[in-house]
Amino acid sequence: MLGVPHRPVGVADPLHAHVPDGPRRGGGRVRPVRQAGRGGGPHPRRAVGQQQGHDGARVPPRRVDQRAPVSTAALRAPLGRLHEVADGVHAFLQPPGGWCLSNAGAIVGPDGPVLVDTAATRSRAEGLRAAAEGLGRGTVRTVINTHSHGDHVFGNCVFDPSATIIAHELTGPEMEAVGMGLQTLWPDVEWGELTLRPPTVTFARSMTLLLGDRPVELHHVGPAHSTGDIVVWVPDARVLFTGDVALPGCTPFCLMGSVRGSLAALDRLRAFGAETVVGGHGRISGPEVFDETERYLRRILYLAREGVAAGISPLQTARAHGLGDFGDLIDPERLVGNLHRAYLEIERPELPLGAEIDVPGVFGEMVEFNGGRLPACLA
Repeated sequence: MLGVPHRPVGVADPLHAHVPDGPRRGGGRVRPVRQAGRGGGPHPRRAVGQQQGHDGARVPPRRVDQRAPVSTAALRAPLGRLHEVADGVHAFLQPPGGWCLSNAGAIVGPDGPVLVDTAATRSRAEGLRAAAEGLGRGTVRTVINTHSHGDHVFGNCVFDPSATIIAHELTGPEMEAVGMGLQTLWPDVEWGELTLRPPTVTFARSMTLLLGDRPVELHHVGPAHSTGDIVVWVPDARVLFTGDVALPGCTPFCLMGSVRGSLAALDRLRAFGAETVVGGHGRISGPEVFDETERYLRRILYLAREGVAAGISPLQTARAHGLGDFGDLIDPERLVGNLHRAYLEIERPELPLGAEIDVPGVFGEMVEFNGGRLPACLA
């Protein structure tokens, strides 16, 4: 869910960059059968004053309720387990789904299971591998990464060196730029021995794998949660793995992607006609999660426009308006990060979606919004 660079990382606009057609291969055993074509500065802020509500009324500012501190060293979420969501299609869930407790998937094929993402820590990735290979169809030979963030790719290293790792063409460069920086945020997490293992096969827009007679489609939908987001669609099972573009029960997070791009991506996700949605974190859902996510993001845009008009900062806007109807979502401090991204898109419309932003600085404001406490990571 999060890649934290030691410094801001700029990524070119993937919608306009020229990339040669065809998957890029570094080895492995995947059989692609179809490849489609390519389908800010500082601003002065005023102190917080009265803000305008959705109904146009003036409402007083308010601060969010602060929550009790949580020791990540004392609490650990249980290891995840597989849930069969359709014939031969499994979701690997890690409740409750907050920071670094990412979901994964296993799609059974004749040559072994194909995995969607690989978890944040070595022990969790090894648990995922054991569960997938316990399905009885052999070893994992193919891994798909939905995006570059460490909680979805750090576990790549526990699989056989000959395994094929597939991702969007932006994923490898983003992984190399950020490295293992996520570990520095939560040093109490038992990360285990991890090495960065980038993708060996990449694509620009879409790609289809054949698992026997079953097609599995990969589609780039970013910038959304990140610039290189892909979704994995199993059409015969009507199952969609969304990565972090959809997070059922968790707060959406667009800091390293785009609010506007996320709204466009949701329209594309709806068009698949999925019956089962496996988000990058959180519970198994249906397509209703797309509407829930859109409502949240529309509020972000509304608050950002209000904050820009009032001349106040994203953090001040978050404190003035609070969580609204979304206080029950996990990791609510992401409100600040989402507002920063929305502010940038409003104030600098000439920039490409997913443009460079000061991720470490914004994360510091998220901590400040959280009462000065680092958000809990139970991985």
